[in-house]
Amino acid sequence: MRHLMSPLDFSVEEVEQVLDLAKDIEMNPKKYAHACDGKKIATLFYEPSTRTRLSFEAAMLNLGGSVLGFSSADSSSASKGESVADTIRVISCYADIVAMRHPKEGAPMVAASKSRIPVINAGDGGHQHPTQTLADLLTIRSLKGRLNNLTIGLCGDLKFGRTVHSLINALVRYTGIRFVLISPEELRLPSYVREDVLDKKHIEYKEVTRLEDALPELDVLYMTRVQKERFFNEEDYVRMKDFYILDKKKLELAPSDMLILHPLPRVNEIAVEVDDDPRAVYFKQVQYAVYVRMALILTLLEVKVC
Repeated sequence: MRHLMSPLDFSVEEVEQVLDLAKDIEMNPKKYAHACDGKKIATLFYEPSTRTRLSFEAAMLNLGGSVLGFSSADSSSASKGESVADTIRVISCYADIVAMRHPKEGAPMVAASKSRIPVINAGDGGHQHPTQTLADLLTIRSLKGRLNNLTIGLCGDLKFGRTVHSLINALVRYTGIRFVLISPEELRLPSYVREDVLDKKHIEYKEVTRLEDALPELDVLYMTRVQKERFFNEEDYVRMKDFYILDKKKLELAPSDMLILHPLPRVNEIAVEVDDDPRAVYFKQVQYAVYVRMALILTLLEVKVC
């Protein structure tokens, strides 16, 4: 039995197998329509979510399985003080696989240590978001045709952005990857990612404050929102929330084939006028996430489809 806590839980070869399977699901959805008949996924979301929770649920339903779970801590026994360890022991009696989101870093790892069924980390605090990373990789590979020799701009909240941290960990395993880290001083990439991942692996990167300075050299721009829920006070959030706004005028500086990704939800960081630009692929990214989560469910449940 395997769990998925981090993108690094899968080797590069295993990631490629998941992405290949996701691509086959995209091309042949009927082939997989009954792959998980009789199987159940429990979505345990202690934090609010639209895309990730519904994406997991859509993925299991598309495979012929069924769904149970909760969408906030207040609607679970956590509101009564039940521990994650006890919750997962109970859920192991009801479901075949679990997707868990929790505000505390490491909570899904605690669950995995006590679970009798596979556990998928669907986001733990500012730490990791491995299934979003798999969706990001599938989006880039499908639309760029490769996952190597790319210059990736990461813009916005690089300090608390778990999607950014996961994506960096995944991409540094490919050749020719270069990062441009675009953030204000207060939201710079944490030292444990910068030093322990980028510096240790001798990955080329530079840090800039202005988005305009980075755009001309990018193959992929990964925008993120400033996350209100990660700030300790309202004043700091208000000061930082509109630091970056990507609009049509700024996009004139970018290459014609650059991809714009965003894990969503967006607030103000991408103007609505950008949505019609062919480089804006964040809604395609949402669809790719369903395919990749279907592939991941099949992989962890060891379901083979001929």
